[in-house]
Formats: sequence, structure tokens, C-alpha cells
Amino acid sequence: MPGPFPLVMARRDGTMRRMSFGQATVDATRFAMREDDRVVVLGEDISWGGNFGQFRGLVEEFGPDRVIDMPISEAIIMAVGVGAAVTGLRPVASMSFVEFTLGAMDEIVNQAAKFRYMFGGQVSVPLVLRASDGVLRSSAGQHSSSLEGLFTHLPGLKVVAPSNPADAKGLLRAAIADDDPVVYLENKRITAKRGPVPVGDHVVPLGSAAVRRRGSDLTIVTYSVMALHAEKACLELADMGIEAELIDLRSLVPLDLDTVLSSVARTGRVVVAHEAWEFGGFGAELVAAITGQAFDRLRAAPVRVGAAQAPIPFSPPLEGAVVPGADEIVAAAREVMSLA
Repeated sequence: MPGPFPLVMARRDGTMRRMSFGQATVDATRFAMREDDRVVVLGEDISWGGNFGQFRGLVEEFGPDRVIDMPISEAIIMAVGVGAAVTGLRPVASMSFVEFTLGAMDEIVNQAAKFRYMFGGQVSVPLVLRASDGVLRSSAGQHSSSLEGLFTHLPGLKVVAPSNPADAKGLLRAAIADDDPVVYLENKRITAKRGPVPVGDHVVPLGSAAVRRRGSDLTIVTYSVMALHAEKACLELADMGIEAELIDLRSLVPLDLDTVLSSVARTGRVVVAHEAWEFGGFGAELVAAITGQAFDRLRAAPVRVGAAQAPIPFSPPLEGAVVPGADEIVAAAREVMSLA
């Protein structure tokens, strides 16, 4: 059986096709499963396509031995996934909603994340944990969270959070090829979003940020759905005469801090934004890294944007009051511009 593929792949002719984020992940999984019969998919109800269609059509091509419906038990799904990974397979385990991972934290924290260390590097855990996060259509407190901060805190786990279909395909390919466990977060609000995706194979290396927009006045650092809000915010700021540079991290662990620091060194101002709760969120780690390594280049204190410290409400107006969007990024950018 072939081993993991190189981390630079794409059709040379540059042909693109419009597809949704979810369709792009199906495409990535299909390429991986065709290339390597060790790749298997397991989760709840995935034989009919999954909650968001992210596995649609796979069982018809690869059969129930490789697209495996599991009991309604996240702990069992992760336990089977870890066991399969350390004994030679490359499983992709679906947790549906990110909150459901909390029912499998022992398997994630004490097993998947620590196996390589506990066994002195003699085993690897080539496992991808897929989970949908973020708000969508008032799904309320138990189906709307953004928990990336939990996973980035844990040594041994890699964490990615794509914002568009092309990155969804490329990062999933890289995640499946990786020999360490990767938490792959797909925001529910962008699962149906369509965009251009490279035809054929396509890989985005883990740990590579993307500069979505060039600017000279301040840097906005974000990822996942907030990258889309930030694009809108950048246009509004441009109308105000403020040119913002937008960095989409894509990968949280490993983190492309060099791209962030390079941008901040030029602009001197930074806004860090995410949909997760602001208090204790990943943005705090980013701000700490920026101030620790580029303090002398800052013209103003960094500003964070995140959700208010409250469970995500069911009420749409209250949800909008708790969860940030483009308006909050614009306000933060104007604040940081006023500080110096």
C-alpha cells in the first residue's frame, strides 16, 4: 500500500470548479480513499451522507467496510478510531457537532494526543477528527459552540479551521496524510458556501497561513467563518480610508506565526478575531505571541474580538448580540487606529 503523499499537489493546468465547502471535503476524502485503502471513515449516520452532506456518495464507491456507521456514542467512535490508527489504518472520525467531542475527551486527551509521547515515538496516531462548530439558524447553546481553544491547548493535537472550499479540500488532504491526530473544524455557516476549488488533487500544508488582502494600516488575524466577516469588514474600512491587511490562519496548530509577525511589523497595529468566546480564547494566545515577539513594532495595543461570555442563545437577536461579526471587527479596527 502506498504511504502518505507529498504535501504539494495540484493539477498543473490550474483548472478550477465551483463547489461547496462540504462538496470539497467529499472530494478530498475520495482522493485519499482511492489513493490509500488504509483510509476509512467512521461516524454516526455517515452512510447516508452525514448531517451536512460531507460524506455523500462515499459509501456507494467504497462500501460499508470503509464508510462505517457507528453507534450513537462519541466515546466508542473515538476509541475505535484511535485503535484503528495505532494498528495501521488512517481513520477519519466524524463527531458531527463539536460539542459531541466532550463525550469522548478521555479518548482524545489521554489517548490520541498522548500515544506518541507515552510510547516513546514508537507509534503514531494518523487520525482525523472532524467536527462542525459555530452558529447556524439558532441552534442554541449545545449545538453552536466554537471550542478550538480546548484543542489548541492540548500537546499532541494539530488543529485546522478552513474558511473556504479550496482550503477545506486542501487541508483535509493534508490532515489525512499527517501521522499525528488532527482536529478538523468546519464551521456550519460556511459548509454550504460555494467557491472555486482546484480540480484534481489539491493539498494545503498544515501550518501555512494565507494573506487574503494586503493593507498598510493594520493587520486583522482570524480564521474559519470570521475570515469571511473580516473580508466584509475590510471593504467597509477601506471606504473609511483604512487599509487593513487580512491574514487567514487556516491552521492553528501548527501556527504560521512568521506570516503574522511579518505583517504586524509593517502595519504596527493588530486586531485578532474569532467566533469563540473572547475570554480564554485562542486570540489571547495570538496576542501574547505578538506582543512577546513584536512589541517594539507595535504602535498600539492589540485588540481582540470574540463572543461575549455567555452560552449561545436560541433567540436570534440575542445570538447576534453574543456572537461577533463584521460590525465588531470594524469597531475593533477603528479602536486600534484611534489608539495611536
